[in-house]
Amino acid sequence: MTTNRTYTMIKPDAVAEGHTGAIIKLIEEAGFRVVAIKKVHLTPAQAGQFYAVHQERPFYNDLCKYMSSGPIVPMILEKDNAVADFRTLIGATNPAQAAEGTIRKLFAKSIESNAIHGSDSDENAKIEGDFFFAGIEQF
Repeated sequence: MTTNRTYTMIKPDAVAEGHTGAIIKLIEEAGFRVVAIKKVHLTPAQAGQFYAVHQERPFYNDLCKYMSSGPIVPMILEKDNAVADFRTLIGATNPAQAAEGTIRKLFAKSIESNAIHGSDSDENAKIEGDFFFAGIEQF
């Protein structure tokens, strides 16, 4: 059976507010299987490496500061149509525009503090997942 994987991370604001367990529960109830998970605290340099694609954007420094402000929970998830289905589950980047019942509608505070990241393509899911889990066997 072929599988489809995506990458996500619960962001510092949601971790600090104790939403990690509730978010993972929603993810699993939506049919995703967690194949890799850990809790890490990025340094500003590591956040900068992860978000290097945005280096020229005006929000880059603030993003790196935010993403290194506290622990995050990166995960590799598995489900058919994983990337698209997960993007639906998390909702719009702006929680005010997110559909009812989505993770961002339930847990995000703002566009900047939006609780969770979800890869936007299969290619980016692989790149982002490898940043945190390269060399680790994923079951």
